[in-house]
Amino acid sequence: MKDAELKIMQEAIRDEGLDGWLFGNFHHRDKLSDGILRLDPEAANSRRWVYGVPARGEPRGIVHVIEPDILKGLPGSRVPYISGEDFFTALAPFGGKRWGVHSSETLCAVSYLDRGTAAILEKAGLTLVSAAGLIQRFKGLLDEGGIESHERAVAGLYRIVEIAWERVKKSYAEKSPLREGDIRRLMMEEMETRGLVPDHPPIVAGGVNSGNPHYDFSGGGAVFKAGDVIQFDLWAKEAAEGSVYGDISWVGVYASQAPAPVEKAFGDLIRAREGVLDFITGELQAGRGLTGAAADQKVRELLIGGGYGSALKHRTGHGIDTECHGSGVNIDSVEFPDSRLLLEGSCFSLEPGIYFSGFGLRTEIDVYIRRGKPVVSGGEHSRQFTLLTC
Repeated sequence: MKDAELKIMQEAIRDEGLDGWLFGNFHHRDKLSDGILRLDPEAANSRRWVYGVPARGEPRGIVHVIEPDILKGLPGSRVPYISGEDFFTALAPFGGKRWGVHSSETLCAVSYLDRGTAAILEKAGLTLVSAAGLIQRFKGLLDEGGIESHERAVAGLYRIVEIAWERVKKSYAEKSPLREGDIRRLMMEEMETRGLVPDHPPIVAGGVNSGNPHYDFSGGGAVFKAGDVIQFDLWAKEAAEGSVYGDISWVGVYASQAPAPVEKAFGDLIRAREGVLDFITGELQAGRGLTGAAADQKVRELLIGGGYGSALKHRTGHGIDTECHGSGVNIDSVEFPDSRLLLEGSCFSLEPGIYFSGFGLRTEIDVYIRRGKPVVSGGEHSRQFTLLTC
């Protein structure tokens, strides 16, 4: 960990009103601790360790005598232990303070602390508080360089959507067979050309498959048929270390004109997406703190009010940073309710979706908070698409 990173970490601790951030691991079960502290995930970790970063002052680690270098390179002092009793005694200086730990009743993605270790810490006098807010402040907020990286990725993805749909239109006009796999392969080739890397191939889903939010296939996939709804969902980032993902979705119809039910559902979905964006803008301009859960509830109100309650299958969005599903606030009130605030530098998707027996629709844009206002990634380009047709 560099001195600058320690400073940012301690600022985050103070901003969250905590006394410190407590890391720990055993057999590398907590990837957040390893990742944030930049520890070697292959190093021997057969004994429990903890590392406490206080709001001010020098960090302190507790390590087993046979693995004394597990925290090598980190600032601060080390206390060796042999027995469980030794470990418990070494925790004494941490007692009487409020520590952020990797545990949460609602956010599974940040919850790694096992109940047994938590019990030992609490018995030693530590007050344990979820570090979810710390994690967002430390690694889930974008600086200017992160925003620029994110915008480059998003621009590339929108161009790929355009190229992919031109290929769809050509197939429709020529009445030549086209499979989901043909378009996915084209997207992957275009990503490589642009120096973009995904953590998983994009979703290309036609017809009934578009009703499955996490649809995947092996081989060539299904052949598109006249009238099929076609769902695109693609995400990627630049290859350089520290690059930030873009993550977008769009939808079209394998026909020259969309069926009326699809057209109506799509219009209602866009109005819900734009409605929550307006809601976020208004709340931030009014200086009111806005949680990810509250933003999600707004979308759900709009869609449920439009009669789409039974068609909702997932939250409205997720945090985006160097990981596609990042450490920042999620737009979620139902799956993993997120009470964290949208902060300066927060980046997240807005991707409401509605799904029926024969088709599904999801339209996704990315948004980040800059100078107290939500900015739609990709600018107006991201909102020029209508329901794509052939």
